[in-house]
Amino acid sequence: MKITIDKNLFQQVPSLKLGIIHYTKITVSESPQMLKGRLQLFQEQLYFELDKKPLTDFQGVKEWRETWKTFGADPNRYRPSVEALYRRIKKQNYLQTVHTAVDLNTFFSLQYEIPAGIYDLTKIVGDIHLTVGGEDEGYDGLNGRFNSLNHILQLKDDYSPFGSPYVDSVRTAVTEESIEAMHVLFIRPSMAREEALQLTTACGNMFTSISGGEASCYVVDQKNPSLLLKKTDPFRL
Repeated sequence: MKITIDKNLFQQVPSLKLGIIHYTKITVSESPQMLKGRLQLFQEQLYFELDKKPLTDFQGVKEWRETWKTFGADPNRYRPSVEALYRRIKKQNYLQTVHTAVDLNTFFSLQYEIPAGIYDLTKIVGDIHLTVGGEDEGYDGLNGRFNSLNHILQLKDDYSPFGSPYVDSVRTAVTEESIEAMHVLFIRPSMAREEALQLTTACGNMFTSISGGEASCYVVDQKNPSLLLKKTDPFRL
């Protein structure tokens, strides 16, 4: 399976990059109390911080709003997922725990101020491309409705779009039956490649410390616009 960033995207955002983590032999289950407590505490601390300064003072939120506009989307109408999470917390509408994969994905997004998504690799068909969505592209999302991806970055396999820094699809969602997954971190464009790899590796290490298994970490950017991953699950598509 090959993961590729459309080279045309670099003409608009030369420093665009993704952190990719390939997980194998993981166990997805109810989050341990340590993770639940850490996620709750982080949200409570963030609430007080949000009470003191505007959202656009958070570097990650600011950068992703700017990236949104660069590709032609309106961040006031279709918000990057990290901004949507921060807005919920600002209203004290704290996120409830789901399972280890979703909870860690949420924690990474909040901690590093980036959109993030985790996908069951057995549900992905063929190769993956990061592109900008067109007028007719979209999917049924985890937010319970159909989501248009017009002018929004999208992850697309040989079947259809399945993920984005906006909202992810139901089709490739990780469940407690998942044993192999791909974590995609939509790194801040301003972050240097070395720092991006350190961040990606830190996330992979924390994930496997809780969910077991193994993690391989990579950065895909203009210098290295594609990555070859070997899916290991014998029941893969």
